[in-house]
Amino acid sequence: MKLKGEMVIELTDTNTGAVETVQETNMITEAVNNILGLNPMGIYLKASGEYDNSVLWNGTLLPICPNMIGGILLFPAVLEEKADHIYEQGQNLPVAYASNNVNSGSNVARGSLNQTESKKLDNGYKFVWEFTPSQGNGNIAAVALTSALGGQNAFGSAAGDASTFLLLKKVDLGDIPKARQMTLFEAVELDFEKNLLYSITFGTSSVTITKIRIPVFNIGLNEKLDDTTYTVLEEQTLTTESFTFLGDYTKYGEFMDGHDGYWYGFSNEPNASGDAKMVWIRISKKDYSFTEGNWTLSKAKLSEVGTRAKDGSYPERNVKCCVRKGYLYVPSYDKKGVYKINVANSADVTLIPLGFTSKLKSLGEAGSCEVYMTLLGDMIVAGDFQITADDRVIKTQGSARFEAMATPLFQYKNFVFMWGGSYGKEHRCAYLLTPYLASINNLSSAVVKNTDKTMKITYTLTEETM
Repeated sequence: MKLKGEMVIELTDTNTGAVETVQETNMITEAVNNILGLNPMGIYLKASGEYDNSVLWNGTLLPICPNMIGGILLFPAVLEEKADHIYEQGQNLPVAYASNNVNSGSNVARGSLNQTESKKLDNGYKFVWEFTPSQGNGNIAAVALTSALGGQNAFGSAAGDASTFLLLKKVDLGDIPKARQMTLFEAVELDFEKNLLYSITFGTSSVTITKIRIPVFNIGLNEKLDDTTYTVLEEQTLTTESFTFLGDYTKYGEFMDGHDGYWYGFSNEPNASGDAKMVWIRISKKDYSFTEGNWTLSKAKLSEVGTRAKDGSYPERNVKCCVRKGYLYVPSYDKKGVYKINVANSADVTLIPLGFTSKLKSLGEAGSCEVYMTLLGDMIVAGDFQITADDRVIKTQGSARFEAMATPLFQYKNFVFMWGGSYGKEHRCAYLLTPYLASINNLSSAVVKNTDKTMKITYTLTEETM
């Protein structure tokens, strides 16, 4: 089947009654086909524990309309028209959105579905969304269909942020020995196409990199899909002079993928006053060569980048930092800002004010493993805030969006994966990133929605036999 979308936007001036009408057609992306056609790590198969959680398709994702396609996103700038362009971030975040129900809350970016006029057609679906004068205001240059969940809060808002992620699969890892669990929990990079995971851990004066094969898109004769049969392909131990995880009982430190051909390690003890002191290491992915050193960051008052514990009765990892485009981002000690530190020039340090005091809570359920900050595309996502590509801060609700997390998020197309656990209950989880672009519809000329106008969007999606 080939899908065809036609859209009509009507902006009505509440003072004069004048109506501005825009009509456009769209292109369909690969987003829905990815969800239906890809099966990374066998997430749609009942191939792990008997009681492992799986998504209930009917009513959540099916029928495709109004579920997998059941929302709308409105953008201030045009979208690149490519079939594989399924997420838009950077500086072009949605100014407005709507889902497959009525917005009964206070989120002024969100409109409502007209449940009387929206309906199933013989060969498709007709959506009608409405925005009051106070809703959805801003410049609108492009429109995209998205999932019903993605249309609730897009990538997250002060009204809600859990709808950005839908749990597809939770695999119980309780039968895996603790040492092998820890290898998964210390993952820094997952190469989906090559079925490879890289894990990095610390010693007193050493760093060990473990490369393992894990079945993602192909499976060996002796492999399972519950992580019990992963194979260690290579292990490299680097002897360090200055780099180590600082601290006595609590070991402070974290390893991160720089997405620039290197892995980075950082360690600091939190400081409420004075200068921050940090040791670091940069490791080449190509040949494991490395450089190391230490920084004194004048008057910087940092939270710790993270903590590890390998000697307890269960694996523990807490992550409070991330690396983006050559900069390390670490929360301030007082939770009122985030420090941005150039990994190649420690004199280049900026404090990004949040505008409020963060609760600095984990993105997942609280427990022995917690992740407070992670990279999602080019956006930094934290417990109750986001930092966009241009370092703009967006305050969000701060709900627990995940099961207890140990690793950053690893994304492949529509899917995000993580490993984690809490006090002996370990798991690997896969989520659907819901605010995808199911279609792309660039307007011939941008329109402006303001408080003097209502907006009605009629979007008709039909199937055509090829």
